[in-house]
Formats: sequence, structure tokens, C-alpha cells
Amino acid sequence: MARTILVFAECRAGKLRRVALEALGAARLLAGDDGAVHAVIACSGGAAEEAAALAARGADVVHIADDPALRDYAPEAYIAAISAAIEAVRPDAVLLGHTAAGRELAPRLAAAGGAGHIADVTAIELDADGGAVFTRPLYAGKAFERRSFAPGGGAWIITLRPNNLPPAEAADSGDRQGAVQPLPFAVPALYTAVRSLVRRAGGQLDLAEADVVVSGGRGVRSAAGFEPLQALAGVLGGAVGASRGACDAGYCGYALQIGQTGKVVTPQLYIACGISGAIQHLAGMSQSRVIVAINKDPDAPIFGVADYGIVGDLFEVVPLLTSELQRTLA
Repeated sequence: MARTILVFAECRAGKLRRVALEALGAARLLAGDDGAVHAVIACSGGAAEEAAALAARGADVVHIADDPALRDYAPEAYIAAISAAIEAVRPDAVLLGHTAAGRELAPRLAAAGGAGHIADVTAIELDADGGAVFTRPLYAGKAFERRSFAPGGGAWIITLRPNNLPPAEAADSGDRQGAVQPLPFAVPALYTAVRSLVRRAGGQLDLAEADVVVSGGRGVRSAAGFEPLQALAGVLGGAVGASRGACDAGYCGYALQIGQTGKVVTPQLYIACGISGAIQHLAGMSQSRVIVAINKDPDAPIFGVADYGIVGDLFEVVPLLTSELQRTLA
């Protein structure tokens, strides 16, 4: 079944986020061989490199909304740009990443267009009749809902959980000749303007998109206790996270919190160090592909969801693991 799908290609610091490529891959699947895939980039100062990357990976048309109001994330300005793309393309569905921005933009777009909204999709299947079925977790991952895609009544707004769907791959040179064109739109008279932006130093990978996450809980005992975890994450090319307990204790900032009230991650490898495994934390990481737990308490709940468990002191186990990985991966 041929469909027209629009992707909001979210960027960070002027670069495409990986979830944008995952959304593009999902769009190509939904559109079918005879359908069309459009992408919209909101930027200030041009995005030729990002547009070329989208065109090479399956976007038939890339619309660039370029305006100073889009330099930093401003919901009103971004909604105006995406709405203009929806008006121009008239898609059957709009795909966004289930990121902080996507979670804010999607319900506003759905309400404005009187359309259906499916949030936090982790899997997409096509049935025998060409229809689409979306799977999303409920109740902190304890249950899953399957919803069918029913075109009509406005473009459906769908957000995709990062790190769950395969990203679109670049086609062989010359196979795709996607068009790139400017997107005219009107910036609202009143919109949220960001005057300054303070970024945390260190350049750590985004937790939601990292393939490897090494997390610490109260068992790290102090801010310095995260240093062995950072060393292990560095060897594996991963990111460092934390449980709410570690954040509440002041060992690290809440930007690292993983759990029901923090970030939800689904990396290929999740290493939990000194984390007991409270329900709140499990809600944010239980869907990880492989879970390794390191804890001194053999009865810690985290071992109930772990694929591999190590009963021991993290300050002994983690440095040994880091050393062995350095030797193996050298």
C-alpha cells in the first residue's frame, strides 16, 4: 500500500540525530515501494550536508525550513515549520523521535490537526494486506499495546523510541536523487526565544541513543565513585547513566537519571553497577538487549532482569573488567 510519509529530521548542534535516520528507515518501510518519503529540517543558516544525507538514505524530498527563530529549539517556531510541511505534503503520517522535543511537538501537532497520535513506538510490522501495526510499551514495560494504522482524518502523528528501529542505510551512489527545496513558513508573532544555552562539558553521548550504557547507583558511594564507570564506558564507547538514588544523593546530575521519571534507554549493552533494581529504575532500562548487573547483594532485584550477573564489589570488578577489555580490544 503506497503512502506518503513525512519525517521530522531532528538535529542537535547542527547535526542529524540518529533517531532521525531511524525515523527515515521506518518511513521508507511504511511508504512502500510506490510511496513517497518527505523530510523536514528546521535550522538557521542552512543544512546542506544534513539534507544530502537524508536524500541519500531514502528521502524523496527534503524540505529545509531556514529561519533565525529556529537556531535553538523553540516549540512554537518548530510547530509552524512542521505544520507548513504537513500543509505542503499532505502526508498520511508524520514520524518524529520520542525525544524531549518530539514528546512536546507531537501532541500539539495532533491536536492542531485533529489527528491520531501514537507515542513511544518500539516496533513496526506490516500485515498481509499492507497495513501497519505499531507496538508501544505500557505500564513501564509490563505490557505492550499494538495499534493499527488507519489513514484518514488528518496525518497521524507518531513518535519512535530511539535505538529501537534500524536506521535508514545509504543507497548505492546514483540510486537515489532526492530533491532538496526550501520550505516557506511564517514564524509566529509570539514564540519562546532562547537567549543563551549552557551545555554540560564533556561531550558525552546522548543516553537515549548510546549503544552501551554504564550506570551507577547508590553503591558508587560518592561522585568520585563514578570514575571507574566513566573509564569502563570510555573503553566501550558508551555513555554513563545513574539511578535516581545516585542522583538524589548528589553523586551526579539529574541529566544522567535513568528510570520512570528519568530517561528511558534501550542500548545493546546495559551495565548496572551498584544498582539494587527498584521498579522505578527497571522501567527505564529493562528493554535493553543485554543487561549485566554488578552488585554485592546476591538477592538484589536487578539480578532478576539481568542476562549476566556478577556478585562482587564494583570497585574491584569494574577496574578488572576495564583492564581486561582494554587488553582484549587493543
